[in-house]
Amino acid sequence: MGRFGVTEILVILAVVLLLFGGKKIPELMKGLGSGIKEFKNAAKEEQPADKKDENKSEEK
Repeated sequence: MGRFGVTEILVILAVVLLLFGGKKIPELMKGLGSGIKEFKNAAKEEQPADKKDENKSEEK
């Protein structure tokens, strides 16, 4: 199994277009983008336990 060629990519895109239709694809991409954005924000907000301990000791 090598790399995907232009033909394979075009076939995959055609199948996706047939399955979901032209109107549904932008909605799917918007949902995917917002999900990725939320995941990145959640990953930024949570700090590892070691970092939290260091921040608490610096505040005292």
